[in-house]
Amino acid sequence: MKYYIIAGERSGDLHASNLIRQLREKDPEAQIRGWGGDMMQEAGMDLVRHYQEMAFMGFAEVVKNIGKVLGFLRECKKDIKSYQPDVVILVDYAGFNMRIAKFAKARGIKVFYYISPKIWAWNQGRVHKIKKVVDRMFVIMPFEEDFYARFDYKVDYVGNPVYDSVTDFVRTPDFRTRNKLYNNKPIIAILPGSRKQEIEGMLDVMLSVLPSFRDYQFVVAGVTNFSKEYYEQYNKDPNIKIIYDQTYDLLAHAQAALVTSGTATLETALFGVPQVVCYKTSAISYSIAKMVIKVPYISLVNLIADKPVVTELIQDDFTPKKIVAELKNVLFDKHFIKKQGDGYALVRRKIGDFRTAERAAELMVQYLEA
Repeated sequence: MKYYIIAGERSGDLHASNLIRQLREKDPEAQIRGWGGDMMQEAGMDLVRHYQEMAFMGFAEVVKNIGKVLGFLRECKKDIKSYQPDVVILVDYAGFNMRIAKFAKARGIKVFYYISPKIWAWNQGRVHKIKKVVDRMFVIMPFEEDFYARFDYKVDYVGNPVYDSVTDFVRTPDFRTRNKLYNNKPIIAILPGSRKQEIEGMLDVMLSVLPSFRDYQFVVAGVTNFSKEYYEQYNKDPNIKIIYDQTYDLLAHAQAALVTSGTATLETALFGVPQVVCYKTSAISYSIAKMVIKVPYISLVNLIADKPVVTELIQDDFTPKKIVAELKNVLFDKHFIKKQGDGYALVRRKIGDFRTAERAAELMVQYLEA
């Protein structure tokens, strides 16, 4: 069968690459083409365009780049029409992918969605559009089955791919030596995100609290999407180290973490690392988000637990003073650390033990053959 897969960011690239490998196992004749990243290409997909070209973050940023977005949509539709796949598989990235879903469905192409758009967070009315244009939805948050059931729409919960990735991870024994880290100083991990707008809005403030924690070394999780020169502008202290594409090893060795809201908050929790969640965007994007978001938390940890497990420093609360206070809690307050650990255990139980990509691929092939 012919598959067309679209992922629009780094985490989608990772999860889609694992799905591609499993699809190729379940369907040895699989032909796979799509939009995504290096990991999807390495897994065997014919890459049309890289997600880095489409990584616009926030309402204001999308509006500012609307011409580019519309151009990408036209290009993608044209390529799908030419390729004529048996199924289009969409991975998160709702703003772009829902338009592609409508296009594909109108042309009689099956539409599968792997990793649901976060419609439970805002604009819940979009579930009616999903019911019209998405043939099968494969969700990775345990609360999403109940959410969709409220609208009489049956979805498949396949577990969470982050859980699988963390469970399968084997730490590098010489991680500190290889990265020239101090052996006598515990690590505070800094996870500023993988998008340029996130890094530029978050990293300076995150690192500004270092003088209050001189007994620790701050290690930044960099990604090789950006040059070393780009990151080095933030490296203003000998107690700061920047490493690249080693986030899991970093979390496996960290005593605490400052984490930009996103998938990394869940990864940090599954590694059992005490964390403070941080987030700041443009004033316009934040004002719009406040009006439309329908959930009480921004971090996946709190959303899955359905209670405050991790502290969220959002927008005006994202200040050096508050970061210092909350980081001291997760480093030194034993009661706070235990309470967060109990919350992490609850999150693990709710997610369950699945082989997510394998389960999703198995179901997809079954539905297509049926």
